[in-house]
Amino acid sequence: MIEKPAVTLSLEGDPDFARLRSNLVKIKRTPGVRGYILRNTTTAVIDLQDPRKLVEYALLSSEATDACRKMSDLFSIDASKIVVEGSEMKMLCTIMGENRLCIFMEKNVDHANLQEQISL
Repeated sequence: MIEKPAVTLSLEGDPDFARLRSNLVKIKRTPGVRGYILRNTTTAVIDLQDPRKLVEYALLSSEATDACRKMSDLFSIDASKIVVEGSEMKMLCTIMGENRLCIFMEKNVDHANLQEQISL
């Protein structure tokens, strides 16, 4: 288990991104959380249990957050948070300003609790 990231990012210019990243480090310790992808227009942080599937998770994350925006525009609703649920896993996607976040977890994890932790 790696305690310290191999790459240190300077996030002084984006306090919201830095706050989200700090909250995600704590959330990642939650049993059943498999990882997350946090990105904005200039920076991305990826922490996954299975890095072999990085491309698949990144594509899924991108498509899901794009779908959130499209639904919001098309139906004039706030679809800034969605949960995609499969047979064994689920994903919480949240758009917060310029930041896009997807948390991948086992199906039994309380995604509402994770959403509250993100907002702290």
